[in-house]
Amino acid sequence: MQQAPRYAGLFGRDDRTPDSFWTSLRYFNIYRMAVAALFLGITLFFDDSLNLGSHRLNAFRLVCVMYLTVGVVFHSLLRNLRDLFNLQLSLHLGLDILAITLLMYASGGIHSGLGVMLLIALTGAALVAPRTLALLYAAFAAIALLLEQGYWVLRFDAPTQNFLQPALLAIGCFASAGVTGWLAQRVAANESLARRRGGALETQLRINQLVIADMQDGVLVLDREGRVAQHNPQAQRLLGAGSLLGIELARLLPGFGERWLAWRAGDSAAARAELDLRGRGLRLRLMETGEELAVLFVEDTTRAREEAQRLKLAALGRLTANIAHEIRNPLSAISHAAELLNEEKSGRDRGRLTRIIHDNTLRLERLVSDVLQLNRRDRAAADRVALNPWLASFIEDFAANEAVLVSRFHVETMREVTIEFDREHLRQVLWNLLRNAVRHAPPRDGGVRVVLNAYGDQVELNVIDDGPGVTREIQGQLFEPFFTTESKGTGLGLYLARELCAANRAVLEYVDDMQGAHFRVLCREAPAA
Repeated sequence: MQQAPRYAGLFGRDDRTPDSFWTSLRYFNIYRMAVAALFLGITLFFDDSLNLGSHRLNAFRLVCVMYLTVGVVFHSLLRNLRDLFNLQLSLHLGLDILAITLLMYASGGIHSGLGVMLLIALTGAALVAPRTLALLYAAFAAIALLLEQGYWVLRFDAPTQNFLQPALLAIGCFASAGVTGWLAQRVAANESLARRRGGALETQLRINQLVIADMQDGVLVLDREGRVAQHNPQAQRLLGAGSLLGIELARLLPGFGERWLAWRAGDSAAARAELDLRGRGLRLRLMETGEELAVLFVEDTTRAREEAQRLKLAALGRLTANIAHEIRNPLSAISHAAELLNEEKSGRDRGRLTRIIHDNTLRLERLVSDVLQLNRRDRAAADRVALNPWLASFIEDFAANEAVLVSRFHVETMREVTIEFDREHLRQVLWNLLRNAVRHAPPRDGGVRVVLNAYGDQVELNVIDDGPGVTREIQGQLFEPFFTTESKGTGLGLYLARELCAANRAVLEYVDDMQGAHFRVLCREAPAA
């Protein structure tokens, strides 16, 4: 199979050629026309008195005319044909090498000094050409110099020692092309990197503008005098002003001027403030940008309070509906049992009906007690609790009240640990977890383990039983209110335990890492007193 030429791609179409390359090529062509016109004008006015065309004056003028004419043609092509950059550049350099070599010959050869103009043409081409082409142009220039000197040696019997000057000039052609090409590649790489980073920065700025424009908080950029330099639409809405740009913010926000001056003077406490503007609560937060500007965030606390109130009302509605649903069943059972008890004549089922009424009354009492406990989660009074002695006392109390043998519990501790926790809250959380563990674990010694671990300032209180555990299907519902697998349960125990832990800045979670059930309370160790 016939292969494509190795360098065919150098002269093909390339849509990635930067516009700056075409601009440079146009400037080079203008320089070429200016040189040709200058040389032609000099020879027309001064003939060969300046050594230009000293060997063949008419040939020199003819080459200048042709050089200028082809330059005009190239200029027209550059204006109308933005394609095949490398091919056009090669034609330009070919013209330069041929014209300068002929001008040099017409002026007496290498001693005319016109060969230096080849370095100018090669340097200009190396700035925009691939390195391969730049070295190719240098090779053509070197060949042209050596051929021109060889013609003088063969035709006019010039000394062979004169080859030293064109040889040095040929070396200079390769050096200028190579060094300029290497520098141009470095510049092009840096330009490409700057272009990519500029594009990424522009994209990031657009994203930031979209995010800031859609923020619920107002964002203002202030200069050193407290005037608004930039702002988002939300800031304009919160401050109730038409146009904010250039306005001194102290005129719109009463009390802001004093805090601004204090903050500029170095008072960090003045960076945060809560002000009232026409009945609307605003929370302000100032941040330094490290330059002459500062950023002010304006939060509508009235809206936040209204949203919190709406969420509370929604949660209260769901809770009320669940409580009504949970109360309906025991009330129906009590009502039905009371009706049967009223109709009972023989007294045979009176005890069973009385027991139904009593059991459902206790269920209602537990439900009301659990609901009342929900109100206590916001009233946590943190105490320093030394867990090691507290656990021993608590387990004895739990076993006595729940009629369970103490031997069923096994306590494991690493070291003495003290935490900050409301004692009554901690008691209720552990009571609920141990009650569930006792209910599901087999009645054998050590079936329920209470493991206390401490790593750094992190404390883990684990309650583990060797029962069947919790299936994966219901693990996600364990802490939902009114979810229970027991017919007599209220479904508020684990939910209440988690809420009480949260009120004490702790976390209650279920860990699915063993056969039995494993509940873990995560909290911080209290600092040394």
